[in-house]
Amino acid sequence: MFDLHRLRLLRELKHRGTLAAVAAALSYAPSSVSQQLSQLEAEVGVRLLEPVGRRVRLTAQAEILVAHTEAVLERLERAEADIAASLTDLTGTLRVASFQTAALALVPTALGLLRDRHPHLRVHVTHMEPEAALPALQARDFDLVLAEEYPGNPHPRPAELEQEELLDDPLHLALPTPAGASDADGPTAALRSLAGHPWVMEPEGTAARHWAVTLCRDAGFEPDVRFETTDLLLHQRLVEQKHAAAFLPDLVWSGGTPTVPLRPLPCGRRTRRISTVVRRGGSRHPAVLACRDALRRAVGDHSGKA
Repeated sequence: MFDLHRLRLLRELKHRGTLAAVAAALSYAPSSVSQQLSQLEAEVGVRLLEPVGRRVRLTAQAEILVAHTEAVLERLERAEADIAASLTDLTGTLRVASFQTAALALVPTALGLLRDRHPHLRVHVTHMEPEAALPALQARDFDLVLAEEYPGNPHPRPAELEQEELLDDPLHLALPTPAGASDADGPTAALRSLAGHPWVMEPEGTAARHWAVTLCRDAGFEPDVRFETTDLLLHQRLVEQKHAAAFLPDLVWSGGTPTVPLRPLPCGRRTRRISTVVRRGGSRHPAVLACRDALRRAVGDHSGKA
């Protein structure tokens, strides 16, 4: 029998990439992690790690072990969910990661519902973009992630993760001034009228940035991106102060009235999809089910205010 603790360390190395990252995440010394993995190699009887420069990578045999470890951990997570479901009181800690606009528009309402229904459940919320939050979910840093997908830019869907759609959030072209093409000219003309204007967009490497740049290029121009930030409230403020054009979703206004002129986007590019993502083994945990239900109710409350 292989030691489960050491198998988990090997799995952590696959997801986190370096011995130092594993040690930092688990509050171990790097030398301790290395020693434990060396002992696992002795147990298994084959080489599990091979050097690549100053780092190490998993061998083919290590990948096989990790796949089986994933199955064992999923089964244990299901056992934990079954035990929690057998209790009358929902306790423990639920760890949630959310990107900014969902955290502002939906999470506070959902937290209130959870507090009223499950006062002994502790909910820990971290602001994190999906590009970082989804790998962290796989690494078991979180139990539920609020994620976004932009048209034509779906994020990877590993088999061990389960995604459930929460809502479609309309996207708009936000104008720094009312001037430009009119609605009668069509969405592409309105977009093209801002070809020479400064833009604010999310940083390079994000799905939102790729979607936004593609949209501009399809309209026939390369956007002059002078401001980069994941903070959509700053996007909104820069448009309000006439410093930049932007693409803004409905959730920015949290059910309130838009503060800048808006134009529709071309067909097929008008909504981003917001989902909750969990590990498959924990999808039936009562805390996860309660959180998903609270978020759905928060969406209904937000829609009622819109």
